[in-house]
Amino acid sequence: MILTVSVLLPTIFQDTLLTVFEKLPFKFEAGTPDYVATHGLATAIDYLQGIGMDEIQRHETDLTEYAMKRMREIEGMRFFGEADHKDAVVSFLVGDIHHLDMGTLLDRLGIAVRTGHHCAEPLMIRLGIQGTVRASFGLYNTKEEVDTLVEGIKRVSRMF
Repeated sequence: MILTVSVLLPTIFQDTLLTVFEKLPFKFEAGTPDYVATHGLATAIDYLQGIGMDEIQRHETDLTEYAMKRMREIEGMRFFGEADHKDAVVSFLVGDIHHLDMGTLLDRLGIAVRTGHHCAEPLMIRLGIQGTVRASFGLYNTKEEVDTLVEGIKRVSRMF
């Protein structure tokens, strides 16, 4: 059953796909504005502007380049996406290690990565792979964390 409702609908219609709108003026009732979230967003924007978006981009670019340089030390490392000016994301596989195995074992080491087809299944099919491991970097990450990631990948690689 799929049911979408505006506000204050007195009757629920079972087993139908139905949208029922309330009568004026209630159908335009927006509910309570999420003022807490808007304040949080404004505070986050102030924080980012205080650092500077160019500085954040520089940090993320430096971190990504450092990560890829360090990850190239790992035997069997394959990158997916090495364009100039790429975003702070590194998708990879190591040898014949399944992406889920790599991600699960890194997780056990306290290292957070994403695994799978990352909503790009047609691309994965075209590349002839089931998925990748993806590490993402942001303003809050450090080179020491990249080093931890690399050492974790090396440790997992030795298991296979």
